[in-house]
Amino acid sequence: QVQVMESGGGSVHDGGSLNLSCTTTGLTFGAYAMGWFRQGTEQEREWIACIMWGVGKTAYADSVKGRFTVSRDDAANTIYLQMNNLKPEDSAMYFCAAREPYVSCSDSWSDYKYWGQGTQVTVSS
Repeated sequence: QVQVMESGGGSVHDGGSLNLSCTTTGLTFGAYAMGWFRQGTEQEREWIACIMWGVGKTAYADSVKGRFTVSRDDAANTIYLQMNNLKPEDSAMYFCAAREPYVSCSDSWSDYKYWGQGTQVTVSS
């Protein structure tokens, strides 16, 4: 059974930092592109970052580029999202998701097969 588990959310002030983690079980983790998404209250789910299997090529939404960094540790079956210079508009539930094995990153939530329950990030001004 596949499980995806996010952690590391919390409350910070404007300009603060958080480092989210996402750990999976039941997958051959190194074969999967992994994505980060977020969803604010009464908002659509928004893609924010992705990291490829293999060499770990990354991609980011314009809204977070230069502030967020995604990385992976295949030995630990974990990806990370380092979030710096956080802003109130970054407040949302953050989700990690896995695609099918050996396919590329996607910015569409419907392309991802396995999802975690999310971790809440709140940024106050």
